[in-house]
Amino acid sequence: MTKLLLGFSFLALLLLSFRVQQSAVIPAKLSEYGFFAGNLADQKPAGGVVPYTLNTPLFSDYAEKLRFVKLPPGTSAQYNASEVMDFPVGTTIIKTFYFPADFRDPKKGRRLMETRLLVRNESGWKALEYVWNDEQTDAVLEVAGDRKTVRYTDASGTAHEQEYVIPNLNQCKSCHNRAEVMTPIGPTARQLNGSLDYGHGSQNQLAHWQQNGLLTGLPDLATVPRAPVWNDPTTGALQDRARIYLDINCAHCHRPDGPANTSGLNLSIHEQNPTAWGLRKTPVAAGRGSGNRHYDIVPGHPDESILIYRMESTDPGVMMPEVSRKVAHREGIALIKEWIKTLPN
Repeated sequence: MTKLLLGFSFLALLLLSFRVQQSAVIPAKLSEYGFFAGNLADQKPAGGVVPYTLNTPLFSDYAEKLRFVKLPPGTSAQYNASEVMDFPVGTTIIKTFYFPADFRDPKKGRRLMETRLLVRNESGWKALEYVWNDEQTDAVLEVAGDRKTVRYTDASGTAHEQEYVIPNLNQCKSCHNRAEVMTPIGPTARQLNGSLDYGHGSQNQLAHWQQNGLLTGLPDLATVPRAPVWNDPTTGALQDRARIYLDINCAHCHRPDGPANTSGLNLSIHEQNPTAWGLRKTPVAAGRGSGNRHYDIVPGHPDESILIYRMESTDPGVMMPEVSRKVAHREGIALIKEWIKTLPN
């Protein structure tokens, strides 16, 4: 017990030391950056701050997200066909998580939960976490994360009350690391290759970035990969939508240079070997996380697949993804189950 208390005391001192060291150089409040014009909670981008969206985003306990990027004046990102764009030093990627009061009616308002920043310095990317106050007037720098109760009504009219987990900075690193180097996850060519309304009509995001000097090296759009929308069959075949769902939700860890590379499971959209992405693949370390199932994916049998078992679980020692999740994604699980049923046995 004494060692445990000492451990907690050390962590508390470490966090306090971080706050003291960083307070002089890192804004304590989100409002100090000047990213947004007018009422901060309206999230209206100021000059030089560009909104963007992803075709298939990461699931975050049903939270919605507002995404923005700000590049230093006169700079641009370099196009990359397969990985995240190469953003210049000084770039800030901004992501605000929120819950509509009622998913059926945006006019009923929303509750902003957190705003995460990824800032590119000379030494690499740095994650910062800002937690919104209950008054919704500002968000405050938080190192240790937080937990908040949130209430909302979903698209079917069902009322929900759940605990929303805001990760600490170490947990941010656990997802964003590539070979021990922090990197963004979402803004790839395939995810940005879609339309967004910039206030004067819809335009392809990559084309908009190029026209406004934010992106160089963009080839003909017809040759650029495009991620389907996971829940829209008109955008891609079932397998394509299932694979892109696993790519954005799981492949930041389950890839050769990711934190979960020792599992031997590669869920990247670029992986072509079915065994590598789980088909009839045995787990490297069988245990409670396998649920007494023998293969990651059993073709034709989703309920015998470890992948489904871990997606359905909310046990912290079993569930996947293991960070920043408290509930299972019902619709996403249904998609992956449907896909597994179609796989040839």
